Amino acid sequence: MENDFYVDAIKSLVPNAKFHGSSGNELAKDNVILEWFDERTEPTVSDIQTEMTRLQVEYDAKQYQRDRQYPPIGDQLDMLYHAIDAGKVNKTSDFYKALKAVKDKHPKG
Repeated sequence: MENDFYVDAIKSLVPNAKFHGSSGNELAKDNVILEWFDERTEPTVSDIQTEMTRLQVEYDAKQYQRDRQYPPIGDQLDMLYHAIDAGKVNKTSDFYKALKAVKDKHPKG
């Protein structure tokens, strides 16, 4: 797994849980809840693994969002200002081309 979802999985299964754990491996069985301080039931290794897998799938599905970085808003406004000033608020403006290039390079999944 690209990310460590162990702690995130526990927090997803038992929101605001109070515990100390050791994590960093991609399988739940290779991670440890050292101490469980919460009055709610500690999740099972199987439940944690299932949630880790679900979180990984969700994370992978949103890769395009992490890749899709537009120019800074100040630059976008400057390009838009110059396009309006030149009377080119259309698909030939630098503003449009800059945003379209990002969308074309990183389409939605």
